[in-house]
Amino acid sequence: MATQLHLGQEIIHNAVAAATADQRVPPITLDDLAEMDISVDALTAPEKIASDAQLDPKRYGVIVRSDKRGGVLLPDIPHLTCAEQQLATARRKAAIRPDEPAELYRSEVMRYH
Repeated sequence: MATQLHLGQEIIHNAVAAATADQRVPPITLDDLAEMDISVDALTAPEKIASDAQLDPKRYGVIVRSDKRGGVLLPDIPHLTCAEQQLATARRKAAIRPDEPAELYRSEVMRYH
């Protein structure tokens, strides 16, 4: 979900957070920038769906929510070839059990290099 008023501000905010505050990876240094290929993915407004039958992992990203937990996966991840794998991965990312009720959403992505 967007937290800034304008797309440009949202991109800047998320880029800084990804580069400096993602606990899964060390912060990016200025030396790292020369070796990086940077792209920006902008998601369309999420569309609520009833089941993974409405997903196409090549076209749609998936958002899964249960209570205060949520997970987002972008589309076209090479090792995720079907909707079931995509949804299972999003649930694991959000710590939502496979048998736990959850809301599902899909969105398309516009990628800028």
